[in-house]
Amino acid sequence: MSGFKYSAHVGYLFTDKPLSERIKAAAHHGFGAVEHPAPYSVEAQEMAQWLKEAGIVYTQFGLHAGDAQRGEKGIAIFPERREEFRRSVGVGLDYAEAIGVSMVHVMAGVLPSARRSRHHWDCYLENLAYAAREAESRGVMILIEAMSAGAVPNYFIETADQAADAAASTGYANVKLLFDVFHTVSTGLDVHEQIRKHASQILHVHIADYPGRHEPGSETLDFDAIRETLTGAGYRGWLGCEYIPAGQTEEGLGWLKV
Repeated sequence: MSGFKYSAHVGYLFTDKPLSERIKAAAHHGFGAVEHPAPYSVEAQEMAQWLKEAGIVYTQFGLHAGDAQRGEKGIAIFPERREEFRRSVGVGLDYAEAIGVSMVHVMAGVLPSARRSRHHWDCYLENLAYAAREAESRGVMILIEAMSAGAVPNYFIETADQAADAAASTGYANVKLLFDVFHTVSTGLDVHEQIRKHASQILHVHIADYPGRHEPGSETLDFDAIRETLTGAGYRGWLGCEYIPAGQTEEGLGWLKV
């Protein structure tokens, strides 16, 4: 897996440590960056100091995504929460600016298919466009990620095709895809075909093996082949390591040195 830059998702890796120590551990073990969808419990200036001390950067995080304890994974599709979403955009962009982040993920939301209507899609596009417009002047990119039903039941965006359609429909060039290898395979799609199909829109990539979502090389996926496909597609960004360690994080990092 050499030749790529790796970002440690510290919501999954080094979780036996406090957040500040996870960042240090990531740097110590060879990661060039970290990411976490919800950094807001830490003041931005304190986070910036942690990053500086560790000599590491922060690749991307999400806007406020609702109440995780209630299973919420975003609020962008809900018309009744439009104002809450818009407030989250300002908060997120201020935080991004303070810690030097250039990519912010807008989570769509969880809603069973039977309860969905055109209003949810229209609201989603309106909110994405609002976020993109606000982010554009700050040089920040907006990310959309598809999430598989097996991992996140009833997530509004399940495939890269749907994510790409949403991005294009906003009319903003700074709306791109966060492409997740695990979610793609979990949905039953060919990961190589999907990478090639959406190459021009992929701005960030998440990796994990399948089916257990553990470290690369531990299960069924050929990450050498995936790396070659990404290279052939012109991808030069980070590989975000959003996997569940099979044991202690440190014990499973051998793949990172290959």
